[in-house]
Amino acid sequence: MTLEFAARARLGGFSYDAAFSAAREIVVLFGHSGAGKSLTLQFAAGLRRPAEGRIVIGGVPAFDSRAGIDLPPQRRATGYVVQDLALFPHLSVAANVAFGMGGANRERRLGELLDLMRIGELRERRPRSLSGGQQQRVALARALARDAPLLLLDEPFSALDESLRAELRRELIRLRGELALSIVFVTHDLREAHLVADRLAVFDAGRVLQFDARERVFRQPASRRVAELTGVANILRGRVARAGAETLTVETGGARLRAVAPPGWRPAAGEAVDVAIRAERVNLRRLDAGDPSRPNLLEAAIAEEFAYGASHTLRFACSLGQPVEVEIAARPYEVLGVAARKAWTLELPPEDLHVMPVAPSPPPPSAGGSASATTA
Repeated sequence: MTLEFAARARLGGFSYDAAFSAAREIVVLFGHSGAGKSLTLQFAAGLRRPAEGRIVIGGVPAFDSRAGIDLPPQRRATGYVVQDLALFPHLSVAANVAFGMGGANRERRLGELLDLMRIGELRERRPRSLSGGQQQRVALARALARDAPLLLLDEPFSALDESLRAELRRELIRLRGELALSIVFVTHDLREAHLVADRLAVFDAGRVLQFDARERVFRQPASRRVAELTGVANILRGRVARAGAETLTVETGGARLRAVAPPGWRPAAGEAVDVAIRAERVNLRRLDAGDPSRPNLLEAAIAEEFAYGASHTLRFACSLGQPVEVEIAARPYEVLGVAARKAWTLELPPEDLHVMPVAPSPPPPSAGGSASATTA
C-alpha cells in the first residue's frame, strides 16, 4: 500500500501547501500545534476537501482536483484514529471493533483483530471500564477492521502516561511489520517522532520544510528552522573562510571551525552559512585547546547545569559569542568528574558539524494582518 499526497488549500488566513508519500513504513508528520498536521490527515481521509491537489491511495486516486475525483471517506482505504478515540460508550469492545464490518467472515475477522491487539479477554466490556492503553488498542483494532492498509493516526498516544506510550509504540511498529501497513502518524513530541518514524515530514505554517529519512532529518536538517524544530541546541551564524572539495572552514564568533562539506551543495568562500551541531555530539575533553593537531577545540566554562536523571545538560560560555549546549549521559558525567570541575575543552567533531544555507528573511506582514487557522 502506498500513499501519494499533494494538496493545497487556504482556510481564512492559513495557507497550506504540502506533499509527501508513504510506502509500507511509518511516516511521522512532526511540528508545532497549528502547523497543518491534523489537517493533512483530514484531507487524506476525505473529511476535508483541499482546493487543489492529488491524493492516491494504493494506486487508486481518492482526490484529484483536475479530474474532478473526490471519493467519500467510506470509499477510501484508510483507518483513522483521532486523538480522543471516539469509541461508542454504550457498545462493548467487540461491538466497537465490529462497527461497520460485514460479510460472512465477520466473527472470524473480529476474533482475529481482538487477538492481534491482545484484547480478546475484554470483548464484553464497555470503554469506560478500560484503561487508557486498552481503549487505545480498541481504537486501533476498529481502524484495522476496515482491512485498510493505510492507517492515519492523529496523536493517538498523547493522553497516556510514558510507560503505556512506550508499549503502544512497540505495538505500532509490530503491526507495521506484520500487516505490511503504511502508517501516517501525527505528533508534536520530538522523542516520539524519533522513536517511531521511518521517514519524517517536518511541518511549519502549512508547509513541509523537509521530508526525508529520520536520521537524515535529525543529523542533516535542511535549514535553521528545521534544526530549531527538531531540537538542535547549537546553531551558529558564520561565513565560509575556505571551501575545499571535502571540507569547509567557517569563521563564527571568535573561532574557525572545520566542517565536512554538505552533500549536494558547495558554498563559496565568503558566503554566509548556518552551522549546527546537536548537544549530544559535542565532546568534553581535558585536552589543550591550542593543540594544532586537533580541529575545533574550544576553551569553555560551565555556566549552567540541568540534571535529568539519566542525563545532564550543560551550557558552556566560550569564544563563539553564544553558549554551547552539551548533553552527557549520567555515567560519563560521573566518570569524568564533571560536578567538580568548571573549565573544560569542548570538541566539535567536523563530521558532526552540519553546514546549512542561510534562509532569506520572510517578507513583512501585510498591513491588514491575517487570521489564524484553528483547525490545522
